[in-house]
Amino acid sequence: MEFNWDELGFDFNPTGGENVRYYFKNGAWGEAQYTTDEYIPVHMSSACLNYGLQAFEGLKAFRGVDGRVRLFRPHAHAQRMAAGAKKLCLPMVSEDMFVESCVDIVRRNIDFLPPYESRAALYVRPVLFGTKPCLTVKAYNEAGFCVFATPAGPYFKEGILPIDAIINRNQDRSAPLGTGDVKVGGNYASSMLSCQEAHDLGYKAVLYTESVHHRYIEECGAANFIAIKNGRYITPKSPSILPSITNSSLRQLAEDKGFIVEQRPIDLEELPTFEECGACGTGAIITPLGNVFDPETGKNIHYCDETGPVLLDLYNTLQDIQYGRKEDKFGWTVLVE
Repeated sequence: MEFNWDELGFDFNPTGGENVRYYFKNGAWGEAQYTTDEYIPVHMSSACLNYGLQAFEGLKAFRGVDGRVRLFRPHAHAQRMAAGAKKLCLPMVSEDMFVESCVDIVRRNIDFLPPYESRAALYVRPVLFGTKPCLTVKAYNEAGFCVFATPAGPYFKEGILPIDAIINRNQDRSAPLGTGDVKVGGNYASSMLSCQEAHDLGYKAVLYTESVHHRYIEECGAANFIAIKNGRYITPKSPSILPSITNSSLRQLAEDKGFIVEQRPIDLEELPTFEECGACGTGAIITPLGNVFDPETGKNIHYCDETGPVLLDLYNTLQDIQYGRKEDKFGWTVLVE
């Protein structure tokens, strides 16, 4: 299948390329099964369909300025999926199996990896899901693990642009002792209504608060919240926040640039004091916030009409590493030969 790389959106774009599946049964993972079939047969009573026993990851492969292909931080993604499997009582996927599967799928779909000039990437999605037919809610030692890839265009086709967000105190994305700290489908299901309501009001993102006092910032949409203030890179700390691998990378870069990095509770009252703020994740890397509206007070906080200099510099630095324009001194990228 051929693509017009300039028109490629950030979404699932069918390619007809190969994906891989493994199945865990009788205490062990079976052999890799490669196929071009985009459908997976699951029982109507399976644990993933009925009780949400599903975890996933999302990472990207980039064709660099030197023509080489780099997969960004697959080992960190493997470790995060292992945390999700543990919390959902699903069979673990070893780090080696995870990384090797992702590298192999990039290699098998190399024709669909966009050229360097397109600013696009090959998005790789590993999914772990419970396959045991069941009606009783308990841990079952049967599962599937699949990895597929799709070319994905740049999140911002015209460059990194600010969006507007609205504070939501009426719906919790996750609870402190729940599953907010792992990447599972249920966390995204619980945010659908508030996201739709925000979009209906003209906002691109929801700024969530914690579920106890509804006073401290949690996540921004499906991404981590970040802020810049007085030479500090600030991001919330909470047991219900997903440990973003992009945020981890940006924190390291900020530290390298001389910023003081703070992971701590952030009170909503602190929002007006920030110089720049945004959301960060695999899809867009950084999404700056131009305005944040608080429906409880009726006040709007304006940050920018164009991306601030600090977030723009961090964005460009991370992209430089991902596309091979700058040395990867952290060992984040895995070359796919």
